[in-house]
Amino acid sequence: MTPSPGSPNVSPKSQAQNPKSVTSPLVPFALGLAAVVVLLVVFRLPAFLGLTLATLVVGIVTPEVPFAEVPAEMAAAFGEVMTAVGIPILMAALIGKSLMDSGAAERIVRAFLSKTGDERSEVALLGSSYVLSIPVFVDNVFYLLAPLGRSMYARTGTKYPLYVTVLSAGALATHMLVPPTPGPLAMAETLDVDLGLAILVGAAIALPMSAAAGLVYGHWLDRRLSIPLREAMGSTASTLEEKAATSLDELPGLGEALLPIVLPVVLIGANTVSDALGVEGGGLAAATGFLGEPSVALTGAALVAMATYYRTSGLGPAAFRDALTEALKSGGNIIAITAAGGAFGALLRTAGVGEYIAGALAEAGIPLLITGWLIGGVIRIAQGSGTVALLTGASMMAPLTGGLEVHPVYMMMAIGTGGLLFSWYNDSGFWIVNEVAGLTQGETLKTWSAANTVMALTGLGLVLLLATLLPMG
Repeated sequence: MTPSPGSPNVSPKSQAQNPKSVTSPLVPFALGLAAVVVLLVVFRLPAFLGLTLATLVVGIVTPEVPFAEVPAEMAAAFGEVMTAVGIPILMAALIGKSLMDSGAAERIVRAFLSKTGDERSEVALLGSSYVLSIPVFVDNVFYLLAPLGRSMYARTGTKYPLYVTVLSAGALATHMLVPPTPGPLAMAETLDVDLGLAILVGAAIALPMSAAAGLVYGHWLDRRLSIPLREAMGSTASTLEEKAATSLDELPGLGEALLPIVLPVVLIGANTVSDALGVEGGGLAAATGFLGEPSVALTGAALVAMATYYRTSGLGPAAFRDALTEALKSGGNIIAITAAGGAFGALLRTAGVGEYIAGALAEAGIPLLITGWLIGGVIRIAQGSGTVALLTGASMMAPLTGGLEVHPVYMMMAIGTGGLLFSWYNDSGFWIVNEVAGLTQGETLKTWSAANTVMALTGLGLVLLLATLLPMG
């Protein structure tokens, strides 16, 4: 926490030399929020430019960053996000383009609809995202399944807000609560919760929570919001509608269509399980570590998807190359926006906004489970990253779990559901959904961000109910 002006650790001389040293962490947060709203909402600047300028504002008033080092800190934070998401997003752009334009996404959608019917198509998307996000990061799940939602909308002509909401809810619920996803896995270790119990309780809370946000809220929103099918990830609305009218025998086979989705899930999932089991050394660990790294797994999926696209498109080599280049351009724009949003969140983390507010909450005498939920939520809102909210919240609450009258697994769940409280412009996931699904910022707030909040509130109620009925203390 940043020392206050009256702190004995800050001398009047040092205050005079560095005026930033007396700035409360709330100042960077308030000014950053104001900058984002003015630049993106009022002036409607391109998202990348607006976020970059807002990040500069936060850095300039953040005491922990010397004025001369603000550009370097911003560039470093931008680069960290770029390193993490650059190759996966570009490969996801190729996968999405290939799935959509080859008709593979349309083939998968028809297989879903043959089982569920048009009236329950959203259930298939919710279940798929819920299961896939246990071994695979939520952003990768969205890359893989968003083309199915878009193709399903092109075929049915209805329920696109619902499809985006169920994909968001299913993937987020298990990503935040169920090990071996890294955030919940680290929480279980920090709070000394048995891994098997964490998985069982996390899955039990995540399922109704995702249904409440995805199906109940999603249906409510769908009756009030219409989202047109726009170009996204290099695929146009007209191409999707054309594929929706294609006869089944002209589409790729189901196995071939599913392979670009199943392959990275298997590879990344194998690596996740290997890490969770503590497998170290030897050929198996090396193989799963290499093949299960998202950049490699998605590269393999892209090659498979591109092969199907080339076979079915009838394009010559030059035209095929040009089509893929257009998809990569779309992916590059998504990377730039995502990295800028991540840098904005990283500078807010450096300012210590989340810890400052969470520390005040921890001292307020609120019941411990609610305190854990509030701390997770405040940190998520303040700096954007759900995983950081989980890790920070767990480390702050771990010393206090001795005062719990219930099992510490409920503290883990309280922090995890709180970490869903709201996702906005400082969350790189917000921008991934915004760009990959072809949404406006307002539509992303009403689908993705609102689904986060509904799950957080529903999740808190479920945690308190379970802790009352089955305390296990």
